[in-house]
Amino acid sequence: MDNVQSLCHSKWECKYHIIWIPKGRRKALYGRIRQHLGDFLHALARQKESKILEGHLQPDHIHILISIPPKYSVAQVMGFMKGKSAIHIARTYLGQRKNYSGMHFWARGYYVSTVGADEQVIREYIRHQEDEDKRLEQLTLLTEA
Repeated sequence: MDNVQSLCHSKWECKYHIIWIPKGRRKALYGRIRQHLGDFLHALARQKESKILEGHLQPDHIHILISIPPKYSVAQVMGFMKGKSAIHIARTYLGQRKNYSGMHFWARGYYVSTVGADEQVIREYIRHQEDEDKRLEQLTLLTEA
């Protein structure tokens, strides 16, 4: 019960494991974008009174463990974060200065799972996802040879 938070008339603990990808799963999260995107996503989450508890930016997808108050739906928070971050990326890194519409950085969907007693397992999974991807890639190369 240490993680329980409160609003005016409710106590809550709502955590979600969310994964989303760039359009076409292209490996677009390298270099400068990767360095600054984490801080920007944290700031966007705070605007929706949410908190990213754990996160990892892979070259072709993002994993986060996020706490979202029950007054916001996961869809609201994800739509806000993906939309604002796409605009930020377009203006900062892709040279778009005008309104950013008609082009999309992120793919339309996302994966979400509620987190209960498995929070520590999910935190470890997120932390070590890159190592696991490298291991699986090496196994694939060995079996193809």
